[in-house]
Amino acid sequence: MDVRTYRAPSLQDALRLIRSDLGPEAAVLHTRELRGGLWRRLMGKREVEVTASASVNVPSRFEEPEVEGGGFATEWTEETSRLAPYKQAAPARRLPGADEHDYRAKFRDDLKCQLNNLQSVVEDLCRQKQQARGYEMPESLFLLFADLIDAELSEELARELVERVRQGAAAGDLDDEVLLRARVARMIEQEIDVTGPIRIRPGERRLVALVGPTGVGKTTTIAKLAGNFHLRDRHRIGLITVDTYRIAAVEQLRTYADIIDLPMEVVSTPREMRQAVERLSDLDLILMDTAGRSPRDEVKIQELKSMLVEAGADEVYLVLSSVNSVENMKKTAKQFADVGVTSLVLTKLDEATGLGNLIPLLRSCQLPLSYVTNGQNVPDDIEPAERRRLTRAMLSLERQP
Repeated sequence: MDVRTYRAPSLQDALRLIRSDLGPEAAVLHTRELRGGLWRRLMGKREVEVTASASVNVPSRFEEPEVEGGGFATEWTEETSRLAPYKQAAPARRLPGADEHDYRAKFRDDLKCQLNNLQSVVEDLCRQKQQARGYEMPESLFLLFADLIDAELSEELARELVERVRQGAAAGDLDDEVLLRARVARMIEQEIDVTGPIRIRPGERRLVALVGPTGVGKTTTIAKLAGNFHLRDRHRIGLITVDTYRIAAVEQLRTYADIIDLPMEVVSTPREMRQAVERLSDLDLILMDTAGRSPRDEVKIQELKSMLVEAGADEVYLVLSSVNSVENMKKTAKQFADVGVTSLVLTKLDEATGLGNLIPLLRSCQLPLSYVTNGQNVPDDIEPAERRRLTRAMLSLERQP
């Protein structure tokens, strides 16, 4: 049995292909309209698929008029093909003349309705295009928008900033690219909330804990903070670690403690935590390293919260890696909020290709930045977060053109 499938822009074109290929006696077995993409449908581009055969005898679904000699007319016309979806099986012994007229009328009405709908869609598209022309960006704003995209700001945030600049600019300001960039930089600076470095007061012991997921650099960050406060500022510093889950984690921090010459306590239970804090109570600052926790592990998050309560932490820094996606960091900040996070530490700025994720993160978690790190060198490669420097780094203003 020879069955073939044909595709064409219309049923009439498909039928012409079938007659040319299989001959005028070919039978149509199946027809369907293929659904293309949204744009093809909006532009009225159709494609139909027809299955036909020259060897299969398919009886007509319609009552055929009798001809002389007792036979029936069997010609399959293009008009009959177009009307096929609108026809039902005719009652026995009923001539199709009047029904054919009704079918044709229904077909024309449906076609007219489709054309009217298509015309409305085209008119809407033209209207939207004309409106868009009225809001076209001047070249200076477009270049500014492109620079923000290159800095890895999301398209949504870049459009928001450019539109805010446009609304606040006088007509002559739009020609000054330097002025426009300065205004965007000022807007971004206002979005960045910073809390400054850890403040140590004479005669007052402070305990600062670092929390966060695995692999973000908590232990290295603690070593950098301890080295700077002890070696540079001559404060008395102590270390506590509860990271007894990760292999060699205790040894890593102990190595830093031995090099910097700092006391260190290893804690695994709330009772040990109280005792460790008591032994280090005469110091200026206690830095506490915690085990990396998955933000999806609610049990471990609650265990961490209990340990921080026992320690009586004055500040809790959530450490996040700047190379992670903004959505990942936002979810992490949301999950760790329950442990009493007071500020953020952003690490691995040297590994990030851009800082466009910073503004959405700060908007979402509503936490200030305390420190940023940009390398693995201890005690270097860490500094208090500063609005202007972060903004310049985000916009690549320090890079030579």
